[in-house]
Amino acid sequence: MDVRFDIDALSDRALRPIAERVLRGDRLSLDDGLALFESPDLLGVGIMADAVNRARNGATVTFASNQHINPTNVCVLRKTCVFCGYARLPKEEGAYRYTMDQVLAEAENARDGHIREFHIVGGLDMQAGLEYYTTMFSTLKREFPHVHLKALTAVEIAHIARIEKMSWTDVLVALRDAGLDTLPGGGAETFSAAVRERIAEKKLGGADFIGVHRAAHALGIRSNCTMLYGHVESFRDRVEHLAMLRDLQDETGGFLAFIPLAYHPDGNELGRQLGRQGTSTTGFDDLRTLAVGRLFLDNFRHIKSHWIMVTPALSQASLAFGVNDLEGTVVREKIYHAVGAQTPQGMSLDALLRLIRGAKRIPAERDSFYNIVRTFDDTAAAAA
Repeated sequence: MDVRFDIDALSDRALRPIAERVLRGDRLSLDDGLALFESPDLLGVGIMADAVNRARNGATVTFASNQHINPTNVCVLRKTCVFCGYARLPKEEGAYRYTMDQVLAEAENARDGHIREFHIVGGLDMQAGLEYYTTMFSTLKREFPHVHLKALTAVEIAHIARIEKMSWTDVLVALRDAGLDTLPGGGAETFSAAVRERIAEKKLGGADFIGVHRAAHALGIRSNCTMLYGHVESFRDRVEHLAMLRDLQDETGGFLAFIPLAYHPDGNELGRQLGRQGTSTTGFDDLRTLAVGRLFLDNFRHIKSHWIMVTPALSQASLAFGVNDLEGTVVREKIYHAVGAQTPQGMSLDALLRLIRGAKRIPAERDSFYNIVRTFDDTAAAAA
C-alpha cells in the first residue's frame, strides 16, 4: 500500500513515531494503540486513518441492502447483561418469540428482490434451539433464495451448543447446511474479564468468543467482529480487545469487517448505575475509535460505522476517519432502539447515497462478502 500524508500536519508530537511506522507499513504495538486513543490530536489520528483507508479502498464507500430480523427477545441473561434494554424473561411483559409465519411476514420486504441480506440476531432463548433456527433458515432460503443469511452471534451459537449438548462446530455445520452464510460480530462487548464481570457477568467470555469464530472460519464461514465501547472499559481494554481480533485475523483471515458499537445508557441497569442518559460516547470518541480501528487492525480491509448507533451525520464524518462502509438500509432495528437510540430504524437508498456523496465519496452497493454489486458513479466525488 502506498500510504501518503504530511507528518507536519500532526499537532501532537507523540504521534510522529507512530506516523512514521504507518508510512512504512509497520505493524503498530499495543503501546502505539494506547497512544492513539490518548492523543488530543483527533484530526492527526484521522489524517493517518484516512490515508490508510484511501490507499486500501480509494474513494469508494460501500453499503448493503439489508434487513434486520430479531426473532426473539427472550434471554437467559436478562438479569446479568446490565447494559442491555432489549432482553426479557419468558413471562415478562413485552417478551416475544416469532413463529415461522411471523419470521416470513417480517422478511416479506425482500420479496421484490431489492434486499440482499437478512441480519438475524436475538436473545438466548431456551425454547429457541437448533431446530428452531434450522427450520427458520431453510424456510427463508426456500422463500428468498437470493438473500444472504448473516445470522446468530458467537454467543447464540455457544448457547445453542450448550442446550443441545453439541460442539460449536457441529452446531455451525447444522446451521450452515440449513442455509447460514456468515456470522455477525455482535456479542463481543469488551473482552476484558474484569469489564465483562461488571457489564455481562455470565456472558460468553472473550476467549470463547474468539473460539467460536475460529471454528466458523475453519468451516469456511466468514464473520464480522465488534467492540462495545463507552461504558466502563479503559483505553487499554480497548487496545487489548483489538489485539485479540488482529491475532485471529492473522491466523484465519476469516473476518470481513470490524464494527465498533457505541454503548447507549438509556433503558438499562448499567446506565442507571453510571447515572448516564442519552448518549454515553462523544463524537470525538466515536471518530477516534473508528480511526484507531483502521490503523491498528492492519489486516482488516473494511471498517464500518453503524449509523444507527452514532447518527447518520457522525457516520458521514467518519468517512474522513478511516471508515469505508456504512452498514446498509437495515429496514427495522430493535436492539439499539430498546436502549434509547434516536436514529431512524431504517434508511432509504436515496438517503444513503446523499450521505456518501455529501462526503465527496463514491457510493457502491456491496454484497455480504464486500464484493461490489453496483457503483453509483459520481465524477465530482471521484475527482475529490
